[in-house]
Amino acid sequence: MRIEIFTDGACSGNPGPGGYGILMRVPEKKYQKTYSKGFRKTTNNRMELMAVIVALGNLKTADNEVHIYTDSKYVADAINQKWIYGWIKRGWKNVKNPDLWQVFYKLYQLHNPKFHWIKGHAGHPENELCDLLAVTASRSEKLAIDSFFENQSDGGMF
Repeated sequence: MRIEIFTDGACSGNPGPGGYGILMRVPEKKYQKTYSKGFRKTTNNRMELMAVIVALGNLKTADNEVHIYTDSKYVADAINQKWIYGWIKRGWKNVKNPDLWQVFYKLYQLHNPKFHWIKGHAGHPENELCDLLAVTASRSEKLAIDSFFENQSDGGMF
């Protein structure tokens, strides 16, 4: 079965309050679902990657044809340009967001999604919806804590 996943991340300030938005769709079943969540202090790249992680984590089985559409060159190029394999060889040294990339890579191996980069803020309806979800989540009153990022940016390891 083909599953289409559209993702976006947002951040007000970088770092600052942020959020992600996801649209997951199964065209042949005419099914779709959205997800979003906001964080009190994070970065845009973390939210872009977190959106993909959450989407892949919500897949029920690993036997689908998964297509991910993102406006994040950071995320799409890491896979399509094969940067991630160099990061793995180096033991994730000198890589931003190693905590998220390691979680992502396990899910990537399980689901083997195809990544498609789309231009953001260009009238793409699904991307615009995900952007709205992400921005709205980043402005909510109840924001989660991106504990790895906050602890690391305060000088701690974890």
